[in-house]
Amino acid sequence: MVGAADRAKRVARTSVWLSGTARRVRAPRRGAAGAVGLDRERITVAAVRLLDAEGPAGFSMRRLAAELNVTAMSVYWYVDTKDELLELALDAVFGELELPDAGSEEGWRDQLRGLATGYRGLLVRHPWVPGLIGSLLNIGPSSMAFSACVRQVIRKTGMPPDGRTGAMSAVLQFVYGAHVGGAETRERDFEFALELLIAGIETKVPPA
Repeated sequence: MVGAADRAKRVARTSVWLSGTARRVRAPRRGAAGAVGLDRERITVAAVRLLDAEGPAGFSMRRLAAELNVTAMSVYWYVDTKDELLELALDAVFGELELPDAGSEEGWRDQLRGLATGYRGLLVRHPWVPGLIGSLLNIGPSSMAFSACVRQVIRKTGMPPDGRTGAMSAVLQFVYGAHVGGAETRERDFEFALELLIAGIETKVPPA
């Protein structure tokens, strides 16, 4: 039986963000069928589109190549494995999130509402994301920028340092657990629960 530590080591060795392949640019072989105009960005966009349509269960490199009208080998000139491409797709959708300006004068409550609502919208638009977050390292630049932004907003609350990690986890785990749905009633429930969460954070902030 493979232990958690062994699984973590295996993921770390193969992650596109730790192996250096995310920065590597390779040209297709001369004569590679359908490879003209192909690049990693186009492949990633197509991967996101296919995942949205069919989910991880219907996703394969061969199916993706057919969508791009290229050979499967042409795709492998830009990514080494399917998991690498899934990591790139995961980070690409995190790039859709609108993050507040570092110098914005908007209050932390509004910023936290915006980040939480945006994150929920991402999970609703791309229902395959939660499963990948649970199985792949989500440490791409867009994902890390989002996490850093949430951390900065929590810091702006004035909460003591020893409570900030817990507050950040509470917000992200709440949104993660509430990603299914989208009906009007469920939307109201989400907004109400988010306000309760913000109110709870306020009670932990020392008086100015």
